[in-house]
Formats: sequence, C-alpha cells, structure tokens
Amino acid sequence: MTNDKRNVERASKLDTATLSDALDKLGIAGQCHRIKARSTDFRLAGRAWTLKYGPASNPPGTVGDYIDDVPPGAIVVLDNAGRVDATVWGDILTEIAHRRGLGGTVINGVCRDVALCLKLGYPVFSRDHWMRTGKDRVQVEATNIPVNIGEARVQPGDILRGDADGVIVIPREHEDAVLDTAETIQHAEDAIREACRGGTRLDEARQQFKYHQLQTRGK
Repeated sequence: MTNDKRNVERASKLDTATLSDALDKLGIAGQCHRIKARSTDFRLAGRAWTLKYGPASNPPGTVGDYIDDVPPGAIVVLDNAGRVDATVWGDILTEIAHRRGLGGTVINGVCRDVALCLKLGYPVFSRDHWMRTGKDRVQVEATNIPVNIGEARVQPGDILRGDADGVIVIPREHEDAVLDTAETIQHAEDAIREACRGGTRLDEARQQFKYHQLQTRGK
C-alpha cells in the first residue's frame, strides 16, 4: 500500500473531533466551518479533486460536465463561495458519482435532490440544501486549483475526512504530523475511558493521561 492510500486509511479510522484537536495542537486551520453532512450517517475519507465556481457571465458558461474526470475514491470539492441561493450538485451528479465509486462530495454552497443521496448512501456535505439551479447563475472558473471550503483552504490531493460532526481538511504537507498527533490523542482518550470503566475518577484519569494538554498548542 502506498503512503497516499495508507494515510487516507489512517484518517478514515479517526473522527473529525479528534482530527480537529490535532489540527489545533499543531496550529493548522483545517476545520470547514458550517459544512455539514446531509445525513448524520454519512462518512467520507479521500483526497480532494477541486473545482471553483464564479458568477455566470453573459452569455453564461457551464456549471460543469467534469464528473467523468474525477478518479474513483476521490472527494469532489466544489467551492461556490458559500452561496446558498444556487445549487451546484444534484441527482444526476449523485447517481454518476455513486456508480463510479467516488468517495463523496463537499460543497462550499448548497446541493439539491437530497433524497437520492440518502437513498444511495452517497455522502454529500454542504452548507445546506435548496432546489434552485445554478444554471445561468454560476459557472466553472477552474478545476484542480486551491479552493476555500468553510474558511479552510483545500488544495488538490489534500485529505478530507467527514462524519456527523462536519468536515476536516488535512493539508498534504502536514498529514503525517496531523495523523500522528490525532492517533496519540485517540489513544489517550481511549485510555481515559478504559480507566473510568475500571473505577478511576474522571479527574484522576484525565490528569494521568494529560487530557487537558492534548489539544493545547506546543504542550
């Protein structure tokens, strides 16, 4: 297994809360503010394939026929500047993405046709969902460039991890450090739980495993 795949697998075993704490400890901004799963059952982990939208020109450009270019397992990351008045993802894209084995979709904006992603179990994360089309309102500006998702920067190839609490971006240049730190935090929290199950007081267990320093930068 390549290191690229190994790190995606490592990320998939960690929840976003633990990864968020690791990012805080390392001073890295990677929490996607207000980006939520359309179902609390949705989970995703994979590398980013990015697309940036802008307001439509006159005559308008296309909203995008890019889906067949996205490699299996990748996360489609769509930056629509946080707009909630025009969608950039719907049922046709969901069906094709699901059939092609993509890892999920993350949108700095809104989607529609939520019923199908729920039926198929295809994970979509966005600011919200609404029915009004983006056609003639937005257009593709560029693909596979750095984008912004919920105030976090995402570059092509970065790891994204999503669950019921939201979405985390792990920058490629820091992924080993973030994953190492998150695993250390997870081991400490597991040890605290196990100690408490054995009768140890919570405050004592937290002190023993340095709980209050786990997320503090530089400690």
